[in-house]
Amino acid sequence: LAVRIKQVSPLSKIVFVTGYSEYMPDAFRLHASGYVLKPLEEGRIREEIENIYPPIQQAKDKLYIQCFGNFEVFWQQKPLMFRKQTKELLAYLVDRRGEACTADQIANAMWADETNMTAAKHRIRELIRDLKKTLSQIGMEDMILRRSGQIAIQKDRVDCDYYRMLDGDMQAANAFHGEYMAQFSWAEITTGSLLFHIRK
Repeated sequence: LAVRIKQVSPLSKIVFVTGYSEYMPDAFRLHASGYVLKPLEEGRIREEIENIYPPIQQAKDKLYIQCFGNFEVFWQQKPLMFRKQTKELLAYLVDRRGEACTADQIANAMWADETNMTAAKHRIRELIRDLKKTLSQIGMEDMILRRSGQIAIQKDRVDCDYYRMLDGDMQAANAFHGEYMAQFSWAEITTGSLLFHIRK
């Protein structure tokens, strides 16, 4: 049953509760989330449930960026507040993983049906100014790099669940439940690639 569940739903978490210790190696080969031997104790069951999705430890000197579920940004474990489109711009830059992008690329992602590119580029310049202003309040404005009409983020200035997962961090991988930057439609491409990555 567990093998079939994993085939149909690779993101499912399975905890075995049994009186037979000899099946433990098989459970771990299946990447089970836990294995509880009888007799059962309430504390042991609670411990297994809490460890299914352990909280990711956040670096204190970096901006913490959550991509799994909705896109959120935290500074010293408190949410950092942005205007809606400024936040989306930062999300797009995070999705690019430090790769420089142009105003045209940003506009095509954020406003796919925009026909007035001059107005779109002006709006993007305003959003970049607003983003840098917000980040300057916590001393992180140098996280944004601009040169020759392109913009990027410095990846080493952020602690990000998405980046951790790509680097093979199992704790971050366990925090991914199939949703990535869920409030942005352009993020669906990355969501698909993450789901494919997990199924491999």
